[in-house]
Amino acid sequence: MTPRLTSAMLVSALVRRADSAGGSAMVLAKGDSTSGAILLLLLERGVHPRFVERGIGPEGTPALLPSGPQQLTDEAEASAYWRRRRERDSDLWVVELDIAGAERFAAETMNLC
Repeated sequence: MTPRLTSAMLVSALVRRADSAGGSAMVLAKGDSTSGAILLLLLERGVHPRFVERGIGPEGTPALLPSGPQQLTDEAEASAYWRRRRERDSDLWVVELDIAGAERFAAETMNLC
């Protein structure tokens, strides 16, 4: 078994790196610090919201996978989705990331590419 960074460390790195790159990252809900799943709400300049989460891709390696509704129309719909997920999984981390190339940025930060 290979050692992995904890969820809390990955989220912390994502927040700090986004701040230093001129973007923003905000933890909307804290999950299990060791092994909680991480759900990311990705934005670019506050628009085009979409969800991805850290998981295992088709090749059996860690990847960011699409999650949630394909078309989000407003902030309330996005909030309702992640709150429903948290009701079923209290260990889930939810992070809002607003930066150019958000998905690539998150994958690089979390060592998924």
